[in-house]
Amino acid sequence: MTKSKAKGVIGILTGGGDVPGLNPAIRAVTVRAIREGYRVVGLRRGWGGIIDVVQDEKFDNKANFIELTTQVVDRAARTGGTFLHSSRTRPSSVALDRIPAHHADSYIDELNDMTPTVISNLEWIGIDYLIAIGGDDTLSYAVRLFKEGINVNAIPKTMDNDVPGTDYCIGFSTCITRTINMTNNLRTSAGSHERFMVLEVFGRYAGYTAMLPTMAGAAHRCIIPEHPFNVEQLTELMVQDRMENPSNYAIVLVSEGATFEGGDMHFSDMEKDAYGHAKLGGIGDQVSRKLKELSPEFNNGNMINTINQKLGYLVRCGDPDAIDSIVPMAYGTMALDLILRGIHGRLVVLKNGRYDHVPIEVVTSTKKYVNVEKHYDTQRLHPFYRDFEMLPLFIMASE
Repeated sequence: MTKSKAKGVIGILTGGGDVPGLNPAIRAVTVRAIREGYRVVGLRRGWGGIIDVVQDEKFDNKANFIELTTQVVDRAARTGGTFLHSSRTRPSSVALDRIPAHHADSYIDELNDMTPTVISNLEWIGIDYLIAIGGDDTLSYAVRLFKEGINVNAIPKTMDNDVPGTDYCIGFSTCITRTINMTNNLRTSAGSHERFMVLEVFGRYAGYTAMLPTMAGAAHRCIIPEHPFNVEQLTELMVQDRMENPSNYAIVLVSEGATFEGGDMHFSDMEKDAYGHAKLGGIGDQVSRKLKELSPEFNNGNMINTINQKLGYLVRCGDPDAIDSIVPMAYGTMALDLILRGIHGRLVVLKNGRYDHVPIEVVTSTKKYVNVEKHYDTQRLHPFYRDFEMLPLFIMASE
């Protein structure tokens, strides 16, 4: 594909789950880049659109990439999700049944590394610089491309806030805001019927989305992936919370990746995505059943019924809140600044309340979890309220 006479062409993509704040980040990159004399190309469906490109000028590739203009991104920036769409495609490990038809003769293994095709397609489109927005799965492949010589910078995004190296990932604030709001709305039903309420929230490996709303007072207890929990202990605490509550109810937030002592994660099915992750789901159902079953033991022989709700996509849909409108703007602007300065292989971050950037390799070199000893009271199954001095906005930083 022939390049224009612009200073260069910047490609931008969004991968993994959708979150509010992606479109403001795309807008920030695009508007500034165009003013600086660059072209911007939106790569559709994350890494998926790149592997599907057909290198033929006569072929209509609009399903795989589009030229971005100020008018396009201005209209999209006020909305949630990503107008570039997304996928969980992993080009370094593409299943045989996912190989594009025009590459069927080139890739014949059960799992195929299509990185040579990705690099070739980026060159054919004319991409000089690449900005990848995603979680650790999406960004781990950005690390691979950087090592292959592609000029890549990255922006962290995930509801779970678990991308290493940064205190904040796009989407987290809206998730927390929605979780608090929905919990407060649902508590009227819990109180009306004097029940336990079990809310399953996002968090495969990290419990931030359960911790922060609980710390803010939305729930009495929270269960997180970092600490396998004793369900008898939880039941006793919940019965006590219910007795002390004038409205006679108690609420627990359960991370989707939480586990019983001696148990494993609960999966909705055994189908796995391209990164090897089976779809989680069901721990909330299990906790709800056990609380009801065990409640008579701690409630004078009387069973306590439950309200069981999985918040799921309700906290990741819709428009971004204020933080997820401002931070993506700053992240996008920073990513563009790095390109202007000739700096590549960086992850833009927030550290201790200040914007910065770190080597992109941090995404694959470490993991980000809740520091249980510092932030989680395993006896109370509740966050600690102590030692907040000099901590960042959302308390639990990237260590």
